[in-house]
Amino acid sequence: MSRQLVVGAGLIGGGLARSLVARGDEVVVATRSGTEVPGAHALALDAADAEAFADAAAGAETIFLCTNPPYTHWPTDWPPVFAAAIEAAAQSGAGLVIMSNLYGYGPPEGPMTEQSPELSTETKGLVRLAGWHAALAAHKRGDIRAVEVRASDYFGPGSTGTAHLGENFFHAALHSKKAMVVGDPALPHSWSYLPDIVSTLIAAADHDGVWGRAWHVPSGAARPRTTIMEQLNAHYGGHGRVAGYPHWQLRALAAVNPMMREVEASSYQFRMPFVIDSTETERLLGVTATPWLAALTTTADSYR
Repeated sequence: MSRQLVVGAGLIGGGLARSLVARGDEVVVATRSGTEVPGAHALALDAADAEAFADAAAGAETIFLCTNPPYTHWPTDWPPVFAAAIEAAAQSGAGLVIMSNLYGYGPPEGPMTEQSPELSTETKGLVRLAGWHAALAAHKRGDIRAVEVRASDYFGPGSTGTAHLGENFFHAALHSKKAMVVGDPALPHSWSYLPDIVSTLIAAADHDGVWGRAWHVPSGAARPRTTIMEQLNAHYGGHGRVAGYPHWQLRALAAVNPMMREVEASSYQFRMPFVIDSTETERLLGVTATPWLAALTTTADSYR
């Protein structure tokens, strides 16, 4: 039985912990508040505390870094967490699997592959890239084994109103209302299903090939939110609609609200096609996306 350390118990960390428990692993879930996940051991941990992090990782086969500070705190909160995670991996010998996103690529000119250049100039993308590059440097020195798993915007049961394809969107679809969204809802966008994110994290940790690289969560074909609404209407017999906030309105909110400022800074993802390509990950890790309609209706049913 392998011992796994999962740092973070949100929708991704919690789902990951449950999957690891289900396959028979000994799982420790570490959060600042000591959140409990059934079948796992709960641990209160300040992930920025390198000494405490290293103690928590002792004897672990893998450290899954799935925590995520608030957008507005990324520049201050992420660097010490990355440093502590790298030190914990070095001391314990555990593999470090970092859960991440696509921000580091910046505005794409086409589908983003695992080999696409990292060209972000936006603060959140630069913060995430700095953490990954620190882990990668430690990997190349031979201090640790590290990989990063990158997903597009997630959806799935439990996604709250803060998710771009979350509770607010599905509530509108199920009650024949209008969903207001960031960006142009008619543009193609990739969506990563929460169970597929979990499957990719586990496959990355179990991979006995080359580490020191990024993997992409299989996310199927990119779909505009207008198409998704049409699919939900057809399946549930509703009359939901979707419209985008005018960008000037988003900018006005950003001027007075720090959280909206960060949303606006990365809103380019919804003002151009934003497509993830996971061909290499699927081939090497053997993971695939859940069939779209099954994932979509499972998510919608969770809100009914």
